Amino acid sequence: MPDPAVPPTPPVPLTALLAREDLGLRQLAGPPAEGVVLHWVHTSEMADPYPYLLGGELLLSAGVHIPEAAGPGTSYFDDYVSRIVAAGGAALGFGVAPVHDTVPEALVAACASHGLPLLEVPPRTTFSGVARAVWQLMARARLAELRRVTEAQQSLATAASRPDPVPSVLRQLAQRLGGWAVLYGPEGTQIAAAGREPGDEARGALTRLGEVVRPPATRPGPTSPHAARTTEPGAPPPSERPATAAPTDPNRPAPSSATDSVAGLHLAAYGLGAGHGFVLGVAAPQRTPGDHTVASVAAVLLSLLTGEQQSGTGAARSSALVRMLLGVPPEEVASLLGDGPWVVVRAQPDGDGAPDPVAASALGAALGSALVDPAGDVVRVLVPADRAPADPLPGWTLGISSAVEPEDWPAADTQAARALARARATRAPLLRHGVRPAFADLVPPGEAAAHARALLAPVTAHPALTETLRTWLSLHGSWDRTAVALSVHRNTVRQRIARCAALLATDLDDPDVRMELWFALRHV
Repeated sequence: MPDPAVPPTPPVPLTALLAREDLGLRQLAGPPAEGVVLHWVHTSEMADPYPYLLGGELLLSAGVHIPEAAGPGTSYFDDYVSRIVAAGGAALGFGVAPVHDTVPEALVAACASHGLPLLEVPPRTTFSGVARAVWQLMARARLAELRRVTEAQQSLATAASRPDPVPSVLRQLAQRLGGWAVLYGPEGTQIAAAGREPGDEARGALTRLGEVVRPPATRPGPTSPHAARTTEPGAPPPSERPATAAPTDPNRPAPSSATDSVAGLHLAAYGLGAGHGFVLGVAAPQRTPGDHTVASVAAVLLSLLTGEQQSGTGAARSSALVRMLLGVPPEEVASLLGDGPWVVVRAQPDGDGAPDPVAASALGAALGSALVDPAGDVVRVLVPADRAPADPLPGWTLGISSAVEPEDWPAADTQAARALARARATRAPLLRHGVRPAFADLVPPGEAAAHARALLAPVTAHPALTETLRTWLSLHGSWDRTAVALSVHRNTVRQRIARCAALLATDLDDPDVRMELWFALRHV
């Protein structure tokens, strides 16, 4: 017999209904209410309600169907309760009045014998009032579930943009599901994991379950004939019934997900969509439609983080790179990359350590660009100006250039580098290179450049001195902030500035001198 259809609304615990003081319900028989859930309410006065039940109902009856001859010495109540249990009924509510003054003792005994919760519905409580209470509890549960799923989706998306995206996503997923989340590589080896690690039996079963959803071409060995079921992303989780063996035909596509239950844990494996053989595994003490949705979102994010983009856009980027390597100017191939103008974003992860390629790719995904260059401890991203980040990204410090055309990309990279250095020095999570009309713009560029070269000639022969002077002036002469921006000791900054003052034969404490040097540095 097929499993009963369950609506997408979370079920209502029987304890929540019994807690409604306005209803006055009282449990007379059956197992403890803590383990019973209700999916809906149905009223029937049929002597055999089996054909009218789908399963999971709270069946309400006033006992109109009970014949006068029914009593302790007959099998009527035992047959009646057994049919409710066979149909999958969750509980029986018996209304006292107008037909019966009390709940028949034989009915209480039958419910106790068959393990069916029996509730007494007092005369003041209508069946419609009970049904309305169940719908209200369902609506609240549905709202709470939607809020939980939405918050989980937001936290997973934030985790995917952090410098360590894969571990961050797994940590969030494990936390949201209260279990263990693991990423398997194409060879079936564990790459990263988070949460409460289960026992050997569950881990082994989850590893075998991962082979079910791994594409046949990437499987390292024979497919395990473990229990599996296919589900679509966002659909309610499958039932707990064992399924057929996993597909062994190499030409048959693998299912998108598979589930099993081992050692009291619900296991699920999700094949990541890039097709490279990565698998997300989850072991949790429970599985609800909301949990399945959250895990599916994590699977999509991990697919983006572990996959390689093999699309027309990727081919266009490759073509543009080849043309530039062969000597074509950037402005002639920029159209293959998308519409301009562009900004350059330089990003540095908070804390120690350089970002790995996965973290760099995740940053590019968060910024909406695949044009990413991990360069040491900094990641450079070329972003269309209309997608320039407006807000900081958790875990990153950002420096953003002004919007430029392709021929000015090198200058924009320099702007982003200076903005990032200033952001680090001032502990700001995001700084933009500011461009606005100034007095210096009134001087013709050629004349300004010639004057700057002459004025700064003594120091421009030493790039370290030039950059130190520029940074020191931009930070209002702060030794400590300049040291942070340049990643050098503050005494090194003092020595370099003193050397600049000596070579230029000028007083760097004079604000007029500082202003003139700052204008000049803009042209070198």
